Amino acid sequence: MSAGQRVSVASAEHYAWGDPERPCDAWHLVPTPELSVLLERMPPGAQEVRHAHRRSRQFFFVLEGELAINLGGREWALADGQGIEVAPLTPHQVFNRTRDHVRFLVISQPPSPGDRVLAVTADTDQ
Repeated sequence: MSAGQRVSVASAEHYAWGDPERPCDAWHLVPTPELSVLLERMPPGAQEVRHAHRRSRQFFFVLEGELAINLGGREWALADGQGIEVAPLTPHQVFNRTRDHVRFLVISQPPSPGDRVLAVTADTDQ
């Protein structure tokens, strides 16, 4: 994809992640070396592994449903139209504690692949 080109879930790279029993979906809407924008869908009961990023700053924005995020030891519930920033080195983990799918954007700068560390090895717990 290049700047000025339309993108959709039909044209974006798709991958599944997480528990094979409750797989989550991700579509890479903006896959550039400077910026990553993912559209993600989590089924009920799904969660990711607690982790941090060495350099990547992220912003989670809920489009539909409710997303729980544990951020540095504090849990937040984000509803439609709400978001939260995650600074580098901040341990975090997202959950879907509801009975419905949740759809959200994850915006990362720089992109997070190769930047992730398990929270137990993160430098700080801000």
